[in-house]
Amino acid sequence: MTSDRLFVYGTLMRGFDHPMARLLAQHADFLGEARCRGRLVLVKHYPGLLLSELSSDVVHGELFALRAGDELLRELDMYEACGEGFPEPTEYLRCLVDVTGADGLTAPAWTYVYNWPVTGLPHIESGRFLEH
Repeated sequence: MTSDRLFVYGTLMRGFDHPMARLLAQHADFLGEARCRGRLVLVKHYPGLLLSELSSDVVHGELFALRAGDELLRELDMYEACGEGFPEPTEYLRCLVDVTGADGLTAPAWTYVYNWPVTGLPHIESGRFLEH
């Protein structure tokens, strides 16, 4: 299974003055606000998403449709240090997750899931990185 959609919840969201956020904005169409099941932790100045099966655990972010999916995902994998050649375990894994858009429809989208130990990392209770 694959997707041309990407769910972002941190520094890749619109409004961040970061080269990779600008790259995403240039090569993808913003579809709207979205959410997925998960929990957010504050790693440093950026968040990490942890998958969860609990319906009460929700991460809020933005959904994009990628125009040059494979090429853009390779660039983003390099930014997230989870592409080929990075020592394992990588800090993030790119995974397909079920994402619910503002229209209430749920479909799979790529996202970056945090993959390192989270002991001692603060939990972002609201599930919204911008509100931490």
